[in-house]
Amino acid sequence: MKIQRLFRFICIIFPVGVLLIACSSEDTDRLNFREKGNEVPVFNADSAYTFIDQQVSFGPRHPNSKGHRQTKEFLLDKLKSYAGERSVFAQEFTEAGYDGVQLELTNIIASFNPRAGDRIMLCAHWDTRPRADEDSLATETPIPGADDGGSGVGVLLELARIMSHELPEIGVDIVLFDGEDYGKKGSLEKYFLGSRYWANNPPVQNYSPRFGILLDMVGGINAQFPKEKYSLQYAPALVNELWTIAEEKNYGNYFLDLPGSAINDDHVVINRILNIPTIDIIRHRPDTENITFAPYWHTQNDNMDIISHETLQAVGDVLVELIYNRI
Repeated sequence: MKIQRLFRFICIIFPVGVLLIACSSEDTDRLNFREKGNEVPVFNADSAYTFIDQQVSFGPRHPNSKGHRQTKEFLLDKLKSYAGERSVFAQEFTEAGYDGVQLELTNIIASFNPRAGDRIMLCAHWDTRPRADEDSLATETPIPGADDGGSGVGVLLELARIMSHELPEIGVDIVLFDGEDYGKKGSLEKYFLGSRYWANNPPVQNYSPRFGILLDMVGGINAQFPKEKYSLQYAPALVNELWTIAEEKNYGNYFLDLPGSAINDDHVVINRILNIPTIDIIRHRPDTENITFAPYWHTQNDNMDIISHETLQAVGDVLVELIYNRI
């Protein structure tokens, strides 16, 4: 769908001015939180797990692949079934890869409670890496991407399912970025293609949600999420609120109250281009100097065997508490 058409459709859904005044950068209350005493829906980790398995069943989802095309249709159909046909949009674009190949890419956007002026954004990347360059064998073979790509999308699809039954008081926009993991090792030039395009070509002009949360590698066994360094720089109040919720729910073994590394990811692009305070929940070791990801990262072992219902439950429980009871 062309951006011009996308903008016209969104203008139909959102009353004039509602989204545009959602949250200005001068709004000092945008990252204030309080417990409201609301009943919180149940996050179903089995459902999130199934959504990941369905993505993996299509095979690797790197740009221009068969699995990529099949997954795109799956995600659009699933989100339309939850948000409604007119609240889901495909932002299509092309980008030359590091090898000169023209990549057919699509960011997928779904809006829930679209008439709410006060909004937040949840995001993940849905593509997978086209090469297993951290593997000992078959380094040029695409990875399954169960955790790196699949898990963040799986959690967001489960949140979409929940919101289809019970809308939160706040508006929620889910954005699935494409082309995040295409880049070549040692250079950031061809990473984050989808978030860069989305930020430079916003489907809704002056889009300014309270904050954004990026999910990346949030489903692995024994995952640990220290406080990523850029996240603490851009939105410390949001980081501290989420990690406090995790501690209250006895998930402190996942959400470590420790500083993590500074990780270049989609959230950095969003912060720097659009100034939307966005954090990254991402699995890595608590180390401020050396970035260390899971042993299966960018290998063929990133498959369903390493996906944990317990990890998905922890991440999902923290997010539904935030969305339904703390904003």
